[in-house]
Amino acid sequence: MTGMFEADTIVVGAGAVGLACAAELASAGRDVTLVEAETAIGSGISSRNSEVIHAGIYYPPGSLKAELCLAGRRKLYDFLARHHVPHRKCGKLVVATDAAQLPALQRIANNARACGVNSLRWLSGAEARALEPALDCTAALQSPETGIFDSHGYMIALLAEFEAAGGILALGNPVAAWREIDGGFAIRLDDRGRTDIRCRALVLATGLATIPHDGRSERIQNLTPSYRFAKGDYFSYAGAAPFRHHIYPLPARGGLGVHATVGLDHRVKFGPDVTWLDTSDPTGIDYAVDPAKREAFADVIRAYWPDIEAGRLAPDYSGVRPKLHAEGEPPADFQILGEAGHGQAGLVYLRGIESPGLTASLAIAERVAGTLR
Repeated sequence: MTGMFEADTIVVGAGAVGLACAAELASAGRDVTLVEAETAIGSGISSRNSEVIHAGIYYPPGSLKAELCLAGRRKLYDFLARHHVPHRKCGKLVVATDAAQLPALQRIANNARACGVNSLRWLSGAEARALEPALDCTAALQSPETGIFDSHGYMIALLAEFEAAGGILALGNPVAAWREIDGGFAIRLDDRGRTDIRCRALVLATGLATIPHDGRSERIQNLTPSYRFAKGDYFSYAGAAPFRHHIYPLPARGGLGVHATVGLDHRVKFGPDVTWLDTSDPTGIDYAVDPAKREAFADVIRAYWPDIEAGRLAPDYSGVRPKLHAEGEPPADFQILGEAGHGQAGLVYLRGIESPGLTASLAIAERVAGTLR
């Protein structure tokens, strides 16, 4: 298509967060067009995640990650039940594998309580092994609110809700740039016709991508530096799952450690590790998993599952997180940038929406709608 088109509200990015935002806005009575670069929904970050429903125990108290993870988790369980999307509240154990790790485990418990998560239960090593006989640990925190779900089924349900409210999905339309105009915004599609779409309100939920800003606001330019990308690899495990709960070691630098995730099919996968990438271009990411990492993964896993057979580990998939901080720096919070953050009424720019963004997606959407109101 070519020329200039008009829309009331545009959401750019049809991952889980963009879909949730579009559905929330359309259900509130807005005329919403959801624009996606790829030819299918949820084919970016949302297609490469663990599908874990997080309880919200690790994030700094008072942060958006902590607040929206808790609110989003409650909303997500309700949404999944209402739409009959497969899910299971399987719980998880966060484990200390020796006495030296007990203070760190206690700090996690204290942090969770400060965030409003009051459901954690402290287990001795014997109590943890009574739940998970294959586990080796000194103590554990049991998180009963943690779960697993079908993230693609979730996005299909969001899309159905969005379209039932009158929303329009425009797939295969990469956005080349966007700018402020009188009375709103314009996005320019990356096509030969240089199509422009004008709108009164614009939500940018673009995952790994940073769409060039061709407008006049230096304040916005200064708010949109390139991401640092952190890649995480996963290995699947052949054979019966050794656990019924997710098993998490103590957090490692840059992530939550190589943990065991039990899927809806009761098979187990391990990961992710963390590798900081040199590129800031999402199109240049190599998602291949190096089979040579198998022994390193097995060594880490043996700390809490001594009987693992390394030969049963197979490279599975990887995901990449858009980080707003560099390696070694304190983790950055979500950025939900409304008018107070950049000075432009009608614009919400979502930045650094990594984990727990999937769990928090419905709460993020509610926040975006409130910001636009």
